[in-house]
Amino acid sequence: MPMTSDFLTRTTLAWATLSPAQKILCAYGLLMALALPATWLVSWGDLRQLREVGIWAKPMKFMAATAAFAWTTVWLSTLAPPQVGSSNRLVWIVGLIITTSFFEVAYISWQAAMGSASHYNISDPLHAALFGLMGVAAVCLVASQAWLAWEIVQARGDTPWDVRSLAVVLGLVLTFVLSTVSGFLLGGHQAPAGVGWPVVGWHGWRDLRPSHFLAVHAQQFIPLAGLLAERLGGGLAMPGLGGFVALYLSAWAGLSWMGMA
Repeated sequence: MPMTSDFLTRTTLAWATLSPAQKILCAYGLLMALALPATWLVSWGDLRQLREVGIWAKPMKFMAATAAFAWTTVWLSTLAPPQVGSSNRLVWIVGLIITTSFFEVAYISWQAAMGSASHYNISDPLHAALFGLMGVAAVCLVASQAWLAWEIVQARGDTPWDVRSLAVVLGLVLTFVLSTVSGFLLGGHQAPAGVGWPVVGWHGWRDLRPSHFLAVHAQQFIPLAGLLAERLGGGLAMPGLGGFVALYLSAWAGLSWMGMA
């Protein structure tokens, strides 16, 4: 019980330090996380398939990814200088994230309910326009990370860069750059039909989704690598971070090549 009480106390104190914008984004992530099991329950009573995959698989993937994206953005903003979390510009960043990601999840879920595809659906002018709008929303969503990176750089000013801060900014920038490239490649190359790897459903060949996963989740993997390097690397922390980023980019490039094959 004392451990539980201590955890609740620390959680309450951490929540109290968040700005209204950060709290809103936390709540939005929770909304997506709660929608995931609810959709999973719906899928048990709806066995329809699209391209040999359960029709609710895509909405659930996007709900999980959106929750992770929202919570990670809050976490990274807390690692930035304090003025970043409390700035009015973070309010706009949070608004951009919620608007674009909610549109994607809502449209994908609606199409699933209708038994129709959301991605690559250009069966009529309306669906073609909505598919294009999804692409615009996706670019704007990851652009929020580049915007946050810029705010962090501006707030730091002439302060020397430590491993943690550099990892945060690199993760945010690479999320934007790699996701934008992968997104445009995905727009012209639909993945093979059928169930692939367990859970994620990807295929190991002619499927760009693995590289897109690395692109979108650079915001998590690279900052985590930076924190680990800072804690364990000592004087080799900065070179260690550089080596990890180089390997990460190589993995993304290799998976992209496999996906385009």
